[in-house]
Amino acid sequence: MKFFVDTAIIDDIKELNDYGLLDGVTTNPSLIAKSGRDFKEVIAEICGVVDGPVSAEVAAMDYDGMVAEADHLSKIAKNVVIKLPLTLDGLKTCRYLTDKGIDTNVTLCFSPNQALLAAKAGATYISPFLGRLDDLSLDGMELIRDIRVIYDNYAFDTQILAASIRSANHVKEAALAGADVATIPPAVIKSLAKHVLTDKGLDQFAKDWAATGQSIL
Repeated sequence: MKFFVDTAIIDDIKELNDYGLLDGVTTNPSLIAKSGRDFKEVIAEICGVVDGPVSAEVAAMDYDGMVAEADHLSKIAKNVVIKLPLTLDGLKTCRYLTDKGIDTNVTLCFSPNQALLAAKAGATYISPFLGRLDDLSLDGMELIRDIRVIYDNYAFDTQILAASIRSANHVKEAALAGADVATIPPAVIKSLAKHVLTDKGLDQFAKDWAATGQSIL
């Protein structure tokens, strides 16, 4: 499964990229607002750090506005992916961009039927929001499993990008359900490496090594 980081904070992106853990980045208007920076400036900087896809979301709600914004954003860097809302105008824009060879990420997906429409519109990625479904006592992972079956039934190329991930368990379950990509907050990505038994084992190794009085260098 590919790992995207879900943030617009450049220091977090650089840190994770240096670990060799990143395949891409997703942003949205809320994350851009938290960064406190100019939208196009931060997208350009992220694209300069990460070789993989970087999602930049349109703000317009109508087809003509989305097309105009998408054409503008796609010129920032070759790895920009245009993020579009899962509305009829968003799907129409998705088809327009797909036909032009521009990658797209259709976001705010909450049902298998929405995901089916996005695939038919040629979306590069579909972003089902797991955490927001869980907040309503619904099963976000069931949505991933249903989309996986539908896409496999018809050999759609659209990649399932699990979004609104809240925990390490979400990452594991999304991987088991067959998501192609997970977009994850920086803190959650770091938490995947943590385990109490790993920490305990390292502590014991350190004590035993110190007792030998040796040095590798």
